[in-house]
Amino acid sequence: MHAYDEPVYLISVVAKVLNIHPQTLRQYEREGLISPSRTQGKTRLYSQKDIDRIKTILRLTRELGVNLAGVDIILRLKEKMEEMEREIERLQEQIRAYEEGMSVPKSRAVVKKDFNTEIIIFEEDKE
Repeated sequence: MHAYDEPVYLISVVAKVLNIHPQTLRQYEREGLISPSRTQGKTRLYSQKDIDRIKTILRLTRELGVNLAGVDIILRLKEKMEEMEREIERLQEQIRAYEEGMSVPKSRAVVKKDFNTEIIIFEEDKE
């Protein structure tokens, strides 16, 4: 079994599996929508992750009528949202750790102003 992001599939295999022309895959690459790996001989190799991304592109273009410029915007927004979700999870874990310890290390005590909101974190007095 191959890793999800391990490039193993040739362009002809991907085109056949997805029932699309290899030129379509080349166009997606030219548009910057996909970035298959290359062998030393410049042969394109696709991973399962690439195939799933191509399936998303096909769904957006075929079923929803989105043009390739729109697909690019949607994919970039999706990536940004996933990045932000990972950051939120990281911050939530950090908050849980602070709550369990019932204090914040002085090195982490901050006052931060952002978007007209003030967040003040301070260590409790233990007297």
